[in-house]
Amino acid sequence: MKLLRLAAAVLGALVALGSVDHLLPKEHPIMARKAQADETGKGTPARSVPPARDPAIAVAEEYEIARRKGTAEAFELFIARHGDDPLAEKARAELKRLSR
Repeated sequence: MKLLRLAAAVLGALVALGSVDHLLPKEHPIMARKAQADETGKGTPARSVPPARDPAIAVAEEYEIARRKGTAEAFELFIARHGDDPLAEKARAELKRLSR
């Protein structure tokens, strides 16, 4: 008799665990949006890191900062960081002008 109850309990537990998804909410907000976007190519896009800045703009801003400071140290730092950039030539010219 105990064996029969144990078997019934185990079978009941297996049936209950096998159909757990009916106990869960139908849509998980984050996963549902991702699945919808994956399936249709539309939907709410996932939030992500903003795109990187344009490197040329960042270098130009650094050059402008060095030019505003107007010190040899500022131009030397710019040249050390961006020696291959065309603005480095302008920085070298400014550096020569400052050393006169």
